[in-house]
Amino acid sequence: MGVRILPFVVAASLSVIVLFTPASGVPTAPPGTDKVVHFLLFALLTATGRYGRLPRGPLVGALIGYAAVSEVLQWLITALGRGGDVLDGLVDVAGIAFGYLLTRRWTAGPPVSGSRPR
Repeated sequence: MGVRILPFVVAASLSVIVLFTPASGVPTAPPGTDKVVHFLLFALLTATGRYGRLPRGPLVGALIGYAAVSEVLQWLITALGRGGDVLDGLVDVAGIAFGYLLTRRWTAGPPVSGSRPR
């Protein structure tokens, strides 16, 4: 893994800040902006995890779990002034799928040639 994992560590740290900042610290934005942020954040987590060569099954499973847990925690920790949202969780999963599909080509390896070895 080595230094290739660093972008994922940065993305994961950013996600904690974005997902758990109290409502008072979140800037006002047009309606629906939070959905775009959720989508891009989880796509970034997936893409950087794949770049870091994390195994795809455990990565995707862990990110889906993180999406669910983050929404439950937002709902439970009322001091944040934020609420959990099932739609946010679904958008998170869509971002994971997008990040995975985006990086499939990058992480697939070299194409197989049609020629036979002699």
